[in-house]
Amino acid sequence: MKTNNITTKRFVIRKSLIGTNSVITFTNNKDITFTYDHDEIYSTFQEKFESMKCFQEYKSYTNSNTVPAFARNLSEIS
Repeated sequence: MKTNNITTKRFVIRKSLIGTNSVITFTNNKDITFTYDHDEIYSTFQEKFESMKCFQEYKSYTNSNTVPAFARNLSEIS
């Protein structure tokens, strides 16, 4: 399956990206770049995301500053 590389301005987990084999790269305002496998983060923490009010209401979770602490060990930081 082809990898879908996405560059964005924030960490994002979105229902519409589940199963799309997406690798997301974002650089925060401190010039720190994070790269992560969307499906790996989602599947590892699915219960956590599904229980978040924002995920239930908007079908996404975003953070413009960093990868959440619970998911940092699954992302590459440079």
